Amino acid sequence: MNSRFLDQPEQFSGGGPSVRGWVHSVETGGTVDGPGLRYVLFLAGCPLRCQYCHNPDTRHMHDGTPTQSTEVLAEIATYVNFLKRGHGGVTISGGEPMVQPEFCAAVLRGAKALGLHTALDTSGFLGAHADDFLLADVDLVLLDIKAFSEATHRKLAHVPLRPTLEFAERLSLLGKAIWLRYVLVPGLTDDLKEIEGLAEFAAGLGVVERVDVLPFHKMGEYKWRTLGLPYTLADTEPPSAALTERVRGIFRAQGLRAA
Repeated sequence: MNSRFLDQPEQFSGGGPSVRGWVHSVETGGTVDGPGLRYVLFLAGCPLRCQYCHNPDTRHMHDGTPTQSTEVLAEIATYVNFLKRGHGGVTISGGEPMVQPEFCAAVLRGAKALGLHTALDTSGFLGAHADDFLLADVDLVLLDIKAFSEATHRKLAHVPLRPTLEFAERLSLLGKAIWLRYVLVPGLTDDLKEIEGLAEFAAGLGVVERVDVLPFHKMGEYKWRTLGLPYTLADTEPPSAALTERVRGIFRAQGLRAA
């Protein structure tokens, strides 16, 4: 990472001490993780075990590189003009960023001090780790709701659904903007009744600005093979264009913008 600001870390600490975290990777021109051009910080560590995960190499914190928040902010500072011209900002993703809430809070506070838009990409499962201090510096939450029944969610992600829904309800009370993400997997998350329930829930939150229905793909399958992990969706094909559009229509029927 760029280190030319490390002799003046207080400029990038966001008003607090530097915090150590585990960074998996960085994308400096992201276009799908929030509005505009984004600096996307992928953190290591995730308690979910999603069947379709395309980043299984971020499961454990030791899969990342130990990094100080001031180092990250020093690099972000070099992109400030680029990000502002691109009407973008900073997105923290993973893994599951709420595995490292103190590190997230430090980076978010510093990013806001630099005048940047901020987004948090999360499953919401560890939403209780996001205190009011952290969320005060979040402009947008990219919320990945994997399924809308306990049985399907546990089968898919191997964790309960309820914490995610509670986090969504808390974001609603705080008036935090949400972009909802839903991965459409044939035979797994394509139950239209469940999707109708999710659409009704999302509309009731009153803060969901858009819904991204993401067709399942297998671009991360090679990582599972490299790691020696069994990939249970090897024989699953992507959803048809007709099914994908039908699911988007379910969200639109609730007055939501879906793409």
